[in-house]
Amino acid sequence: MQETMRVSGAQVYDGSGVDGTAYLEVVDMAHRAPAWFDRAVSDYSSYGLTLFAALMLVGWWRARRQGAPQAIKALAVPVLTVVAFGLSTLVKQTVHENRPCRSLHVVTIEACPAPDDWSFPSNHATLAAAAAVALWFVSVRLGAIAAVGALAMAGSRVWVGAHYPHDVLAGIAVGTALTVAAALLLQRCASALAGVVGRSRLRVLITS
Repeated sequence: MQETMRVSGAQVYDGSGVDGTAYLEVVDMAHRAPAWFDRAVSDYSSYGLTLFAALMLVGWWRARRQGAPQAIKALAVPVLTVVAFGLSTLVKQTVHENRPCRSLHVVTIEACPAPDDWSFPSNHATLAAAAAVALWFVSVRLGAIAAVGALAMAGSRVWVGAHYPHDVLAGIAVGTALTVAAALLLQRCASALAGVVGRSRLRVLITS
C-alpha cells in the first residue's frame, strides 16, 4: 500500500497496488450483469447479516435442549461475533486504507462511502466469518449454512464495489482466527460457566 493523502489529519493508504486490477474486473462484471442480479447482490450485501442473526437464534433455541453447556456456546456466538467486529474496527482505524472507489475513481453499485470510512479489513466479512465459525461449534449444519453465507457476503462486498478482494480476505481471516481461538477456549470452560449461569436469574437462557 502506498500513502496517498491525509484525511481529517490521518494518513491514508492506497491498496490498489495489491489487487486493484482484480477489483476493477469484478466491478466491470457487475456493470455488465443483469440489473436484477445486481439488486439481489446489493440487497444481500446490505441486509444479509440478518441471516446470521436468525441462525444464531435457531442455534440457541436448539442448544437449550442439548444441555446447559451447549446453550452456553450458543449464547457466546453473538458475543464472539461482536468481539471480532471490534478487532476488525480497531485494525481499520489503524491502517486507514482508502476505499477502492475513491482511490480508483470508479462508479460502483453501492454509493462510495465517506472519505474517512476505511476499507481494510471488511467488517461485513469479519462479522460473517466470525458468526459462521462460532455457529460451527454449536451445530455443524448451521455452521455450514453460515459458512456459505459468509463467502457470499465477502463476495458481495467486492461486487458492489465497497472493498478490494484483499479487504474481504483479511476480514475472513480476522473473524476466523479470533473466533476459533475463543471458541476452543470456551469449550474448556462451558460446563463451569453453565454452572454459574444456572445458579443465576439467567438460567432460563440455558434451559428448555
